[in-house]
Amino acid sequence: MALLPILEFPDPRLRTVAKPVAEVTDEIRQLVKDMLETMYAAPGIGLAASQVDRHIRLLVLDISEDQSKPQVFINPTFEPISAETKAYDEGCLSIPGFYESVERPDLIRVSALDLQGQPQTTEADGLLSVCIQHEIDHLDGKLFVDYISTLKRNRIKAKLEKLHKSRD
Repeated sequence: MALLPILEFPDPRLRTVAKPVAEVTDEIRQLVKDMLETMYAAPGIGLAASQVDRHIRLLVLDISEDQSKPQVFINPTFEPISAETKAYDEGCLSIPGFYESVERPDLIRVSALDLQGQPQTTEADGLLSVCIQHEIDHLDGKLFVDYISTLKRNRIKAKLEKLHKSRD
């Protein structure tokens, strides 16, 4: 397995809309393993393929306390089941060190392919629901900072650009 570099905001590649996975192959399964290793090492609880510069509709997550319940969603879609929304403080491996409150549907139905290419549908609420929606946003070229004010987004962008320059 390999640790993959994670793109950081404001990298324009994070705005790329991911293409559907045509077939679940051994290459896709290896990418899933690498993404899980990368996510755990970061450390994080979710990672979209777009964040590691692979613009395909694939995401991994694990919201368990002990990193024992990895989940994989290939070509995921979701629909809200109820109109109820909740606000969560969201962070992101592509926007390190920043957290902002984002309002999202609390109860959703998710459809995706599993690692064998079989369709699966599940309901999610709470943190799982937030993570799935956050990662699907990445696949659509959207970031959690798109939900906050332009002023806050520009401050975060400026701080990260300064940090990136100091690393170079």
